[in-house]
Amino acid sequence: MKLAALVSGGKDSLYAAYLASKEHSIEYIISMVSENPESYMFHNPNIRLVRDIAKAMNIEHIEKKTKGEKEEELKDLEEAIASVKDKVDGIVTGAVASNYQKKRIDSICKSLGLLSFAPLWHMAPEQYMREAILDGFEMIIVGVAAPPLDESWLGRQIDGDVIRELMLLNKKHGIHVGGEGGEYESLVLDCPLFEKRIRVLESEKIWDSKTRSGHLNVREMELINKN
Repeated sequence: MKLAALVSGGKDSLYAAYLASKEHSIEYIISMVSENPESYMFHNPNIRLVRDIAKAMNIEHIEKKTKGEKEEELKDLEEAIASVKDKVDGIVTGAVASNYQKKRIDSICKSLGLLSFAPLWHMAPEQYMREAILDGFEMIIVGVAAPPLDESWLGRQIDGDVIRELMLLNKKHGIHVGGEGGEYESLVLDCPLFEKRIRVLESEKIWDSKTRSGHLNVREMELINKN
């Protein structure tokens, strides 16, 4: 089948797209650019880089802006998906555990006559993250919003050590290993879907000591050929 992938640039959406691509064709990348950093639905840090990710994948990109207002942002998402409803059979997303997100995307797809695919739904995060690494995903943390995660986590590559640390934090503090509760955000620099990989040339850590949260702002990057 032909699918459009809702992509944030993070590990979940891209790993879901990768799993779907094993049996289906990803025809479009859709990204939602929210003006609200506290959006209920959409990833925010470095969302503008999805256009470069789409270039790395050599797939057509559809970008839709939204003010990020609760429920109203769903109308914007529906408009974005509706723009490809006659060209694809379904939508693939990286939903893992959020019923809020999945139910709303399922509802939009149903209203447009499209199938809704969520390959990671209810998978153990430590399992699919390890599988993603084995499959060649290179991922870094670009946002944290849950103590004791601090500024030192920004820019860290997600590897076996990071997964083990997150599992310990899950036991001690209840932090979701996959960041499903917004505890952290990620950015994929390379994966099997990419014809070229992303290299970060310049970045800046933005940290708010009052909220004990922050993000890594990628100021400059380039797409380079894979070795």
